[in-house]
Amino acid sequence: MLIIYVSGLFAVVLMPAVTRIRQLKIRNYQPSRGVAIVLLIAAVALVLAVFFTTGLPPVLSDLRNFSAELPQRIPEVVARVKRIPFADKLGIDSIAQRAAGAFDATASYLVTSLPLWLSHLFDILTAAFLCIYFMLEGEHAYHFFLSLFPDAERHRLNNTLKKAERKISKWLLGQGLLMLILGVSSTIVFGLLHVRYFLLLGFLMGLFNIIPIAGGVITIVVAAGVAALDSWTKMASVLIFYAIYINIENAVLTPRIMRSSVNLMGLTVLVALLLGTALAGIVGALVSVPTAALITVLLEEYAVQKGRP
Repeated sequence: MLIIYVSGLFAVVLMPAVTRIRQLKIRNYQPSRGVAIVLLIAAVALVLAVFFTTGLPPVLSDLRNFSAELPQRIPEVVARVKRIPFADKLGIDSIAQRAAGAFDATASYLVTSLPLWLSHLFDILTAAFLCIYFMLEGEHAYHFFLSLFPDAERHRLNNTLKKAERKISKWLLGQGLLMLILGVSSTIVFGLLHVRYFLLLGFLMGLFNIIPIAGGVITIVVAAGVAALDSWTKMASVLIFYAIYINIENAVLTPRIMRSSVNLMGLTVLVALLLGTALAGIVGALVSVPTAALITVLLEEYAVQKGRP
């Protein structure tokens, strides 16, 4: 059931891209739905191949080196912090030990999670094939689903589901762009500052940007901590960069990319991610936010009482 649901949801998300490909005209030729799906699959496969062959290995290498070097560098950082007045009263030693344990646990999980995903390769391939079938024949299944409802409710339900589809697609596209912008800009800036493991840090900055507020705070603390291994100047530069970026994102990027029609509260996103992860692990986290958008639209249409006398 989970694989079917994930496949159908991803088909809904990808269908706008298929529609746009079908609208392309090369002289008198216009791609059919099947050709558009093949082109989309080829593009996605190319992006994934480039990521797994050129992008992911350096990140995993940085992660291994970072987890191996961290226990040796923490005493140096603790010694620097202790020079600050009143730092001894904060229990720096115990905080450093807990941070080291948390970093080791996180690093080992990230390193071992990829083989775990590969062990579920059959499930991933099944979901991919089902997604293709949903894109090819999902429209017929959708109309059959609508036919199960009375005529009086059918039009309203169709409009509600179409609204949910637009909201899911736009939110995912907008959030993906924000994650990509932060990840790329962080990687470039950290590289120019010669921060250790800048590829890993840039990747984490972009990835955790999906979690509102908390994701940014966690990753910038990690990035600043890594920069502090070299010097306080680098740490200050990292913090200044993030302060500038967050203001640009809030003032320029978010209003233009995440328009009012795509509005999802940060609390909604955070609760959805927590529930999805608790119920179905990584797969649940992947589909949690689109599911929350669907539920939000359904509640707004059928549960929220508007204009009560």
